[in-house]
Amino acid sequence: MISIRPAVPSDAPALAAALVRNRESLRPFEPWRTERYYTAEGQAERLADGGRRWVAADGDTLVALATLSGIVLGPFRSASLGYWVDAAYTGQGLATRLTEEVCRAAREELGLHRVEASTLLDNHASQRVLAKTGFAHIGTAPRYLHIDGEWRDHHLFQRILHDDPPPRG
Repeated sequence: MISIRPAVPSDAPALAAALVRNRESLRPFEPWRTERYYTAEGQAERLADGGRRWVAADGDTLVALATLSGIVLGPFRSASLGYWVDAAYTGQGLATRLTEEVCRAAREELGLHRVEASTLLDNHASQRVLAKTGFAHIGTAPRYLHIDGEWRDHHLFQRILHDDPPPRG
C-alpha cells in the first residue's frame, strides 16, 4: 500500500534515487538540473529550502513528490503546487491522492486561501488531475517557465480552498 506523508530530511537519499530512476521520464517537464540535484546532498538542500513537501512511498521506495512553494501569507494566502509521479506508478490515481492531501494541508495546516498550479500545454494527464481535484483553468501564460531547454507556454490553474478572512494581526 502506498502511503502519503510530509517529507522529512532523512528522505533525501530515497528522493535522489527516485529522481535518478525517473530522470528521463521527467526531463520533458523539468528545467535543466545540475548533477548535484540528483544526489542525496542536493536533495537535502532542496528539502531545507523553505517549501513544504509531501512524498508518496511504496514501502521504503519514494514514488511521488508534491511541493508547495512560494507560500505567501497575509491577505494573499497562496502557494504554488508542483508534483511528479514515478513512471512506474502513473495512471493509478496517485497524483490525484497527493494533490488532495496537499490541498487539505494547505487549508487546514497553513490556512491558505488558494493554491495555483501550471502545466505545459500538452500535459493532458496533469490537467486531468487538476480538474479532478477542483482546480479551475484561469489562463495561459506565454513563455512561462524554462523547461527542457526552452521557454514554454503553460496553462494556469487555481483552486480556491475557502473564503474565510485571513487571521487578524
